Amino acid sequence: MAIEKFTTANECVTLVTDTQRGEKTVVLLHGYLESLCVWSDFEECIKRDMRVIALDIPGHGVSEVVGEVHSMEFVADVVAEILSQQGVEKATIVGHSMGGYVAMAMLERHPDMVEAIVMFHSTPFADSDEKKANREREIACIQAGKKDALAALSPAQAFASDNLKRFRGDIEGLTEQIYMTDDDGICALLRGMMARPDRSKVLAEARIPKLFIFGRKDNYIGAETAERMIEQNPDAQVAWLDNSGHMGFIEQEKESAEILTNFINKLQ
Repeated sequence: MAIEKFTTANECVTLVTDTQRGEKTVVLLHGYLESLCVWSDFEECIKRDMRVIALDIPGHGVSEVVGEVHSMEFVADVVAEILSQQGVEKATIVGHSMGGYVAMAMLERHPDMVEAIVMFHSTPFADSDEKKANREREIACIQAGKKDALAALSPAQAFASDNLKRFRGDIEGLTEQIYMTDDDGICALLRGMMARPDRSKVLAEARIPKLFIFGRKDNYIGAETAERMIEQNPDAQVAWLDNSGHMGFIEQEKESAEILTNFINKLQ
């Protein structure tokens, strides 16, 4: 059973869970408009094989909001301090979507703490102009008091269209999470994602084990983007989830857990 506690890291109060046992340590970093709760079922599939640490990324869940911008670098420093507090010298960093952006910042700023990196429906690339414009529109929507419009569209968009009925309960849970998330926290992380640099060179030059997990039906990361990432990292292990959109650890939970567990078990 994971221990849950609040801790102050990088001057930010953050909720952390830690299973505390396991030869290898894995850090699960959730995506945008999520919280550590999104990993609950997936964690049950992997925790027997490893120590699992998760957190509410500052600005989401019940972690603190500390400014108008929560940069990926700021969050990476929070993660690094939490690991130090927990006595962890090295860990495999698993980042889902936005969590992958944090993982990339951590790889650049705290490389000695990263034993391996898993980009789970995520990329090292900076936002395109189109993506930045979309994030600006989301900020305007939130500030205009229209968060319900975001809640109505975003969760379902993350799943493959043919999975919507089967995962209706998960979609409803993610929708509720959006309503519970602090408006200022959403905007702070949107600004942080917009400001992040391209870290494709950081990833390509990192001499650590890498695992990329993509969904064949992902509405956010298309095959062309994924293939560009794969081409830049010929040393990476790549797994495709044939029946998943952007939420493979939910849509294909057992397959994702097996892929991750096999990857970590092979680490020296």
